[in-house]
Amino acid sequence: MNWAVAGPALLAAFLASLVEAVEALTIVLAVGTVRGWRAAAIGAAAGLVVLALAVVFFGPLLDRVPLAVLQVAIGTLLLLFGMRWLRKAILRAAGIVALHDETRAFASTAAELRGQTTRKTAGIDRTAALTSFQAVVVEGLEVVFIVIAVGAGRGLIVPAGIGAAAACILVAGAGLAVHRPLARVPENALKFAVGVVLSAFGVFWTGEGLGIIWPGSDLAIVAFVGLFLTTAFAGVAVARGVATGTKA
Repeated sequence: MNWAVAGPALLAAFLASLVEAVEALTIVLAVGTVRGWRAAAIGAAAGLVVLALAVVFFGPLLDRVPLAVLQVAIGTLLLLFGMRWLRKAILRAAGIVALHDETRAFASTAAELRGQTTRKTAGIDRTAALTSFQAVVVEGLEVVFIVIAVGAGRGLIVPAGIGAAAACILVAGAGLAVHRPLARVPENALKFAVGVVLSAFGVFWTGEGLGIIWPGSDLAIVAFVGLFLTTAFAGVAVARGVATGTKA
């Protein structure tokens, strides 16, 4: 296995999963605290099963697509996906957009759940289980996309899957230990890093699909990471300067 490619794929999946897992955990914790842990656990487990099946089902199907077509399509999507994350991270780092607050998100979800009617099926609070299920699936779909995108066509589904699974296990373990939102996780920094890595992969895959031979082969990914990181830092400085000038 070429770790020049497998390493970034694992890292991208790990960091992206870490961010999404923290956001999903916040909702699951709110459900468990307000409506009961049994329903929250059942909903979360069902969501994880659906996501795992999506990876198992769609991953092999993508391997049947011609490699060049797959690289251009996935590379373009990764670039768009990564730039979206990076744009938000830059604006947050510059102070233009407020940072995401998991404690506030927890309080908001808990308040909403307290106002909903309890409906049970076979002794399970359906509202609680469904809320937990939706949180895991919605946040996890982005993770599934990243795992499939960075893994399909190059035999990297396994390292990407390992990265995603490791992040989910880490966040779940921390959540079970503290029973509170992981508000101290540097979410914006993680999104910044994920945006950089996904954008680098996007350029690399697209170029390969178009027949471009990158200098250094797979090591070009590292160069693209450095390029996007430098550009992103410059973007933060420019955006911060514009925001400061506007306030003045």
